[in-house]
Amino acid sequence: MIAPIERTLAALRAQTAVWRKAGEIIGVVPTMGALHQGHLSLARAARAACDRVIVTIFVNPKQFNNPDDLENYPRTENDDARKLESIGVDLIYVPSADQIYPEGFATSVTVSGLTDMLCGATRPGHFDGVATVVPKLFLQTSADKAFFGEKDYQQLQVVRRLAADLDIPIEVVGCPTIREEDGLAMSSRNLLLSDRSRIHAPVLAEVMNDLRDQLLAGAAMSDIEADARARLLAVGFNDIDYLELRDGGDLSLLDKTKPDARLFAAAWLAGVRLIDNIAVG
Repeated sequence: MIAPIERTLAALRAQTAVWRKAGEIIGVVPTMGALHQGHLSLARAARAACDRVIVTIFVNPKQFNNPDDLENYPRTENDDARKLESIGVDLIYVPSADQIYPEGFATSVTVSGLTDMLCGATRPGHFDGVATVVPKLFLQTSADKAFFGEKDYQQLQVVRRLAADLDIPIEVVGCPTIREEDGLAMSSRNLLLSDRSRIHAPVLAEVMNDLRDQLLAGAAMSDIEADARARLLAVGFNDIDYLELRDGGDLSLLDKTKPDARLFAAAWLAGVRLIDNIAVG
């Protein structure tokens, strides 16, 4: 059975109040819709760990610095609800913008340090939008646990930091990246790739895996990065926002691998921005 869809904060809280009174553990999976197997894996993790599961679908305008990107973002609510049916989520929360940002809304949350690099450097204001909407979804759903994918690893670290800094009583659970059979990290943006671009998209993961092998063999990132960038450009990637080795905790830049190191990449392919990261420690 398809889970009920609630669109107002009042209706959401009426339901969660019943669950909380019964002492049930509530899990939330925040999404922007266009659900794929990566999202569904988060819902399954929540289903296994919680008594009640809420999936939120909200295309957050505050985390888009490009109006065209916001306009073109896939919106597939009916398909999303059907995909969640087999998992047995208890509620789908699809708020309108005024339920998240009512008239007169004037607050913005900024997480310093973790947002100054990687996607934060190339998408001004993006993480302020993330850091503003996520606490609202945590508080609106009254969730005990929240589930995020490691594919957006910088976002995961930002959410962990803000939850700790703001004393929000929620456990932020990171779940492994889910990939297509050819290695491409699953993303809602993959739907925007043309058939031709989709053929070349997995090269991003291939290049990153090769870099990881070289780093683990003792190479320095400064010695192998240029060749990796050239390989991406040769197969049709238009631009590379970053290709960097960083600490998996504070995201500080590294040249050689260490425990908990991660390799991060963001590259443009035919107008679609693809991101990925892999552990190298």
